[in-house]
Amino acid sequence: MLNIISLISGGVFGFGLALSGMVNPSKIIGFLDITGNWDPSLLFVMAGGVLVTIISFRFILNRPTPVFGGKLILPTKQDIDPQLLAGAGLFGIGWALGGFCPGPALSALAYGNEKVFIFVGAMIVGITLAKIGLRSLNPA
Repeated sequence: MLNIISLISGGVFGFGLALSGMVNPSKIIGFLDITGNWDPSLLFVMAGGVLVTIISFRFILNRPTPVFGGKLILPTKQDIDPQLLAGAGLFGIGWALGGFCPGPALSALAYGNEKVFIFVGAMIVGITLAKIGLRSLNPA
């Protein structure tokens, strides 16, 4: 049952990304080009996501357990460290250069564009290298 709910949730998320244009790199780059021909439409998509999160989290955080899971896992770390800044910087650079962030890139695989496959492959390599690098810095 949990896998079916996960599949439906992922499908709805991917459909929303496609409907909003977030799987189109030129739309993302148009949004990030604030000194050129700026396309503010993505701002409404982000505001909609924030609004849904604000409303839904009031209900979610008041529940003792998630509806379809055993335990709600929330981040506990609240400090800003060099790893967070480096990761955020790399994410932003990758988003600006490729026009994708991970969710839309995975959703865009459905279109079969070879550039998307290259982006996702590079993303997987980058994630793997970051994990290896973090393990070498923080051996447990």
